[in-house]
Amino acid sequence: MKKLIKDKTQFLPDMLDGLSISNKNVEVIADTVVVRKQKKEKGVAIVSGGGSGHEPAHAGYVAQGMLDAAVCGEVFTSPTPDKILSAIKAVDNGEGVLLVVKNYAGDVMNFEMAQEMAEMEDIQVETVVVKDDIAVSDEAQRRGVSGTVFVHKIAGYLAEKGTSLPLIKEKLNELLPNIKSIGMALTPPLVPTTGQYGFDIDDESMEIGIGIHGEKGLAREKFESVDIVVERLIAELLKEVEDEQLIVMINGMGATPLSELNIATKYVAQQLEDKQKDVKLWFVGDYMTSLDMEGLSITFLPYTEAVYDALTAPTSSPYFNV
Repeated sequence: MKKLIKDKTQFLPDMLDGLSISNKNVEVIADTVVVRKQKKEKGVAIVSGGGSGHEPAHAGYVAQGMLDAAVCGEVFTSPTPDKILSAIKAVDNGEGVLLVVKNYAGDVMNFEMAQEMAEMEDIQVETVVVKDDIAVSDEAQRRGVSGTVFVHKIAGYLAEKGTSLPLIKEKLNELLPNIKSIGMALTPPLVPTTGQYGFDIDDESMEIGIGIHGEKGLAREKFESVDIVVERLIAELLKEVEDEQLIVMINGMGATPLSELNIATKYVAQQLEDKQKDVKLWFVGDYMTSLDMEGLSITFLPYTEAVYDALTAPTSSPYFNV
């Protein structure tokens, strides 16, 4: 295994040490919790997190206008409830804390336990669960993937505006069913803590419907050129998204060059124009990755003026680029 690491057992602490050196606006507490150095004096605090390996998510979005804290687990492993509780207590200023959780069993269970522990200490906590991955047919079991980043930004925007915790949760729960994503991969991720690939795949194939934890896709198909690939993904998305005006994210999975993401964007744009879809806002780059997986995901979010304003509002995160 060739990775730019020193010790596979030190992957997470070494990564967070480096993050705290390069980003002077954050600090690491409780070993694995990234918080803003300048704690908000008022307003709802937004906390998210999950296993590492999805960078820049989640710690890269700890910034003005987005998250107040991110709780980092080991690679592809949910953080423990005690660490989540540490994050909640660190950022709460008396106006409540919103937890943004991706729909994976470990994350949901551990964040729920942390919420219960925080409420026992009289901290007001609410949770929203992101389920944007349409590759999973059962809507209740859909995974939270790249669309989660939109939720981080919109939640942070609402909190900055002074929106109350119950109203932020209400607005996000209205929005969440409209966020739709699907991904594909040409290669699996190599997990540095195990030295194993997430799955095996030959050079002639691609995975459709991959997750972000190294799991293989729900369908294996013959590799095609990028225009055919995105046509396949768009066809699935448009089965569930009928809106004519869209916000679109083309998200890299970690090892896809920006040049190829831009090429994919060209063909996504052409096909959406052919289908009389008007894209009001584009996001192209690495937003939620899967280590060094080569592939991409596409996220559709119906356009509204309110959502547009939230996504284009200022943030100090260097990773959320419009």
